[in-house]
Amino acid sequence: MNRMVLFVVSAAIALVAAPPTLAGNQYDPAFHDYADVIEVKPIIELVRVDSPRQECWTETRTRYGYRGGHNSYTPEIFGAIVGAAVGNRFGRGRGRDLATAAGAVLGGSIGHDVKRRNHRYAYNEPVERCETRHEFHEEEHVVGYRVKYRYGDRIYHSRTSHDPGDRIRVRVHVEPTE
Repeated sequence: MNRMVLFVVSAAIALVAAPPTLAGNQYDPAFHDYADVIEVKPIIELVRVDSPRQECWTETRTRYGYRGGHNSYTPEIFGAIVGAAVGNRFGRGRGRDLATAAGAVLGGSIGHDVKRRNHRYAYNEPVERCETRHEFHEEEHVVGYRVKYRYGDRIYHSRTSHDPGDRIRVRVHVEPTE
């Protein structure tokens, strides 16, 4: 018997607390229906489109190197000896020693430069270069639709994001007037 009472009480509470959709939607006077589409026109915008493309080409770059034999210090040593001999011809006493040392340093430096100049050579090297070029053009894009439709005896207009086809779903709101 207790089970029967519990069942009846639960059923009564469920009916009283039922959502309005079960009760014929009496609290929301709107409903959905379909209207006939009369005309659909696409809404078109011009859009600027970037079409990047990469162009590559080969350039020739001149590089400089040194041939073999530049590991020998003979030109520097010979230049230092000649420079010391020339520097030794000038000055007296302590001045002569300074002129000899300066001549040796200057002669060694000149010998080094001569060695590098005689062993230096140029060669061409292919180098690939690339650059991105941007080409712009305009395209037409559909951004929506203007829809003309008939519901009952009246004509309506709306904008939609997609082509609705032959029928469009509408929300109808009905209220009594006094």
